[in-house]
Amino acid sequence: MNYKLLISIFTASLVSVSIFVIGFFMGQTKVSPQPPQQVILGEKNQSASKDCITIQDGKLTYSPGHYLDETPISTGYDEYGYNYQAHMFNGSYANVYLGGGDFPPYKGNDVEYLAENPGAENEWYWPYRDVELLMRWNDSWIANQDCDDDGLLDRHFGNTSYVGSGAWETNHQSGVYEVEGRTCKWNYFVKIVAVPADAILENGIWKTANGAEIGLDIWGQFAIIQQIYNDPCEGSHGVEYLSPAGPGFGKWK
Repeated sequence: MNYKLLISIFTASLVSVSIFVIGFFMGQTKVSPQPPQQVILGEKNQSASKDCITIQDGKLTYSPGHYLDETPISTGYDEYGYNYQAHMFNGSYANVYLGGGDFPPYKGNDVEYLAENPGAENEWYWPYRDVELLMRWNDSWIANQDCDDDGLLDRHFGNTSYVGSGAWETNHQSGVYEVEGRTCKWNYFVKIVAVPADAILENGIWKTANGAEIGLDIWGQFAIIQQIYNDPCEGSHGVEYLSPAGPGFGKWK
């Protein structure tokens, strides 16, 4: 089986804001990448002030339809693997989506879980429950406070879109599979940045106003600046793409 990874994006209503997460499909299944849904339009006041509602205030909750509906978001890891305060997710790939589908978190036992939640087996993400996923993001991607009193965790710091916001996200996936009696371990890592306001898209490549290459286009507002894939069983090793400008985040706002 070909375990080459294809990255795509989905909108998961995990908290009182629709959080953006990176996903993938293995094998020959392909999904056309979609840009992040812009739920919040207009300017957002991102300056830290006493008027901002923080997670510590206990007023920001999971959104309607989530398994934890109306439960306050905590400052630590929730039972799915999200830590919104620290801008992290660490856990099963399926747990990224299970809560938003009104399912409890998956903890590793298929038989017990499906006996209580048989509908989960029909969800597209269920086959990837054994994949370990670690995501990190910055305040511009999704903040840990609400400064404009709309009940949502703020995004793209005062910009009408992610373009020019300085947002970034990393995604690290890993797993194990068997082929012809051999145990194969794979891992995948990607860095994604929002492109600058004056960036130019040419033939699937984002470039600066001066023509310098930023990275590979993804979702229309972002660029992949580093991509690494390792799978010894299929002969894949190391860097698949690296921006000529380097893998740093700070230069692209």
